Amino acid sequence: MEKQNMICVSCPLGCDLEVEIRGEEIEVKGYRCKRGETYARNEILDPRRMVTSNVRVSNGDCPLVSVKTIAPLPKGLMGELIEALKQIRLEPPVQIGQVIIRNFQNTGIDIVATRAVGLDSSDQKHEPEHELKKVSEG
Repeated sequence: MEKQNMICVSCPLGCDLEVEIRGEEIEVKGYRCKRGETYARNEILDPRRMVTSNVRVSNGDCPLVSVKTIAPLPKGLMGELIEALKQIRLEPPVQIGQVIIRNFQNTGIDIVATRAVGLDSSDQKHEPEHELKKVSEG
């Protein structure tokens, strides 16, 4: 029998959970709501995490754009996702909610931008200024 202690993060109560694992059987103690039991079972059987990170942007008004997974990703894929994000360089404009990676590793989970990045104004070409000509009445 294996025992694990964890704190539930499913709600603000933060219950101290004790999980006993006996082969295929999992017993959870210490939860005050059903979410605590569900959290502990998922943490043992299929741990997942939301991932937030940054992706580089070329010629943008900001050199990085923040990104996140749209759902918790299997914990074992987090390192692979971070490495994939390091290889990406976006060109502006980048919109909030824009999909950066679709269906990462066939999980059904997309990675999306969480902020907008525009083109760097110092790189934009300015149209020539036109002189205003005074029209004379005559």
